Amino acid sequence: MNEMQVKKSPFHRAKMTLGILALIILGACSKVEGQADSVQRPADGEPIQVVATIGMITDVVKQVGGEEVEANGLMGPGVDPHLYKASQGDIEKLDKADIIFYGGLHLEGKMTEIFEKIENRKPTVPVSKDIDPELLRSGADAGGSQYDPHIWFNVRHWISATETIRDTLVAYDPDHAETYQQNAEAYITQLEELDAEVKRQIAEIPDQDRVLVTAHDAFGYFGDAYGIEVMGLQGISTAAEYGSKDVSKLRDFLVENKIKAVFVESSIPTKSMEAVIAGAKEMGHTVKIGGELYSDSMGEPGSDADTYIKMVEHNVSTIVEALK
Repeated sequence: MNEMQVKKSPFHRAKMTLGILALIILGACSKVEGQADSVQRPADGEPIQVVATIGMITDVVKQVGGEEVEANGLMGPGVDPHLYKASQGDIEKLDKADIIFYGGLHLEGKMTEIFEKIENRKPTVPVSKDIDPELLRSGADAGGSQYDPHIWFNVRHWISATETIRDTLVAYDPDHAETYQQNAEAYITQLEELDAEVKRQIAEIPDQDRVLVTAHDAFGYFGDAYGIEVMGLQGISTAAEYGSKDVSKLRDFLVENKIKAVFVESSIPTKSMEAVIAGAKEMGHTVKIGGELYSDSMGEPGSDADTYIKMVEHNVSTIVEALK
């Protein structure tokens, strides 16, 4: 009996230690719970440290925050947010940030759990939070999300995201509220002009040719907003694997509807669409790659898609040129 007690005692001590740590963590969380919304900028004159996930959000933070904000993005060009895993360096950036912005709607996959743990300590804001749920698309295959997270493809939704970022900065730093409001107003004017221009250009494509076929189903909001049918080989989230049945189904659609062009995406390998094109060719129908679109990330710095507005303009001109 004594020997058994000796063998168990280290295990019991470990359990007691873990129990004490758990109580400490719970106590710390209870102290900060509900305080994140009331956090305001320290009066030290230093720029607000903001961390954002995807490049499109980082871009809006820069536009609205101006010189009062230092914006740091976690995900660069060509990065797929659905599959992204936070590194130790990312965790350190999030820990040091004053404010965190992310897409929400499970866009960032498992990182959502990290944001939910941080949100009681500091402003941690999904930019999709103020969009009316009735305006969101279903996200049945989006890795646990009820809604499609690709809201930036409807420019009107991105205006809402801009307003959410503005309001968060105003609440955190009321001394510079006028700056954030003026910057946001100027940027929203540009977005409204962009929205009108996208509608004008898509209308140039003949009705029967308004079919956008892409590597994954990221352009649903774009199709709904601007009157173009959208199909993707993969579902809303690239975390959902595609199979031979998906390739065959899309191949048959291309052949039956005489679709002349499909599009690859900068953040997804091209082999998936190449398989569809090859299958259509075997059935006597030639399909070309109409160009590369930016879906879940922007372009490299200095490219024609290194801001949100330029990214949308690039996508629209590429689609119209290929389909018109």
